[in-house]
Amino acid sequence: MSALESSNPGKAAASFDIGNVPVDGRKLLFILGPCVIESEDFLRDTGKRIKEQAATLGARLIFKASYDKANRTSVHSFRGIGCRDGCQLLADIGKELNVPVTTDIHSPAEAEIAAEFIDLLQIPAFLCRQTDLIQAAAETGRAVNVKKGQFLAPWDVANIAEKLVHYGNERLLVTERGTTFGYNNLVTDMRSLFWMRQQGLRVIFDATHSVQRPGGLGGATGGDRELAPVLARAAVAAGCDGVFLETHPNPDEAFSDGPNQVLLEEMPAVIESLVQIHDVTSAL
Repeated sequence: MSALESSNPGKAAASFDIGNVPVDGRKLLFILGPCVIESEDFLRDTGKRIKEQAATLGARLIFKASYDKANRTSVHSFRGIGCRDGCQLLADIGKELNVPVTTDIHSPAEAEIAAEFIDLLQIPAFLCRQTDLIQAAAETGRAVNVKKGQFLAPWDVANIAEKLVHYGNERLLVTERGTTFGYNNLVTDMRSLFWMRQQGLRVIFDATHSVQRPGGLGGATGGDRELAPVLARAAVAAGCDGVFLETHPNPDEAFSDGPNQVLLEEMPAVIESLVQIHDVTSAL
């Protein structure tokens, strides 16, 4: 059954692999890592600690970090180390840790570069309807994760999935990351997870960006990091295939999205609780 056929309501989602990680709904998928590559030493140390946490709990892991934060609130904010250097570093760390890696891409040219190194290409929410970018990502043959725009309804992602399949890629994920709710605020409708899965799509819940307060600090984005695990637990109970969580050894010193990142030392307890919830709800 193709992904396009499975986008009909009530159809089962297709299973596939991302690197050595199965995406089949039997176990919860975790996309974990810091917001941005702050330095090589930082990324290697953080990646090693996350891998150890996930392995101890038997969690399926994809390691993430951004080589460029292309939509920072302020022109003076740190963005990253660049596409090729960042993707090469991620690939090296992924190989060392034996885990797949993912990162955002922002243009067809970046899709081509990233595809040399990255297992899962991620389309940012603001770019989720950019057909040229979706086509370029699809045609790389890499798996693709599309963040649902803050401005879209859950059923609108069917058109995005259709674009990916049309351009030859059926290994796709869609990610819920909250909906614009007035000014400088987001709200997450957990019904969205059900409705997107009902379309036969593999669905990830982004707990980090769902607790953002976009532009809420004037020159930067604010957030409520203590709520990220709360929403993640609700999402897993509502039904999703995986959880996206950003984490940092010292979020208050993070170069980007500090207010939304979970403290690294708290991640084992968060992962364990989500695995337990998934095990219970998947048996119902």
